[in-house]
Amino acid sequence: MKDRQALVVVDVQNEFSSVGMRPVPNHADALEHIRFRISETRRAKDPIAWVIHHNKPTESRAFVPGTWGAELSPGLGPEPGFGPEQRFRKDVFGAFTGTILEAWLHTVGAESVMVVGFYTHMCVSTTSREALVRGFEVSVDPDATGACDLQDDLLGYQSADAVRRSALLHLQNMGVTIARSELTAPVIAAGTAHTQHNA
Repeated sequence: MKDRQALVVVDVQNEFSSVGMRPVPNHADALEHIRFRISETRRAKDPIAWVIHHNKPTESRAFVPGTWGAELSPGLGPEPGFGPEQRFRKDVFGAFTGTILEAWLHTVGAESVMVVGFYTHMCVSTTSREALVRGFEVSVDPDATGACDLQDDLLGYQSADAVRRSALLHLQNMGVTIARSELTAPVIAAGTAHTQHNA
């Protein structure tokens, strides 16, 4: 089976919308880019992994199984007639932890992944790192991700956009390719090789 790039759609759930419990300021724009990547992947009949987050019973009321907030954004989810598409459920930041995602990617012949979704600094970042250490080539569309404002008494404040860009910069430094779509600009910025920045 030929090598294919799989699209890993991370936590594109209602909770991140403007009326959800975890609103993302650039949600509508990011969702447009995510939908573009989904359409692009389906045209190529490449694999799509749909990752859904469910909070544990001891955690917050966000992402509770069976609630509106835990559902995928309207119109999204696996569809027949394209490449292989599969749902995966997680209850931690990384999509590879406690799931069969890695085995599934190998089964469908994917040696590289593109990661999109929410939050950039949490589940997108963790999933990308997990993919890297498992030997996958990893790319992220920066416009198809979103974050939230962060505030800490000691560390200060970062806007959602600054958080998103900082997380992406960290990933690029570890070897992730930052790839903007044709919706924004046909630019591919290659990630920095691991060997240049190993401690």
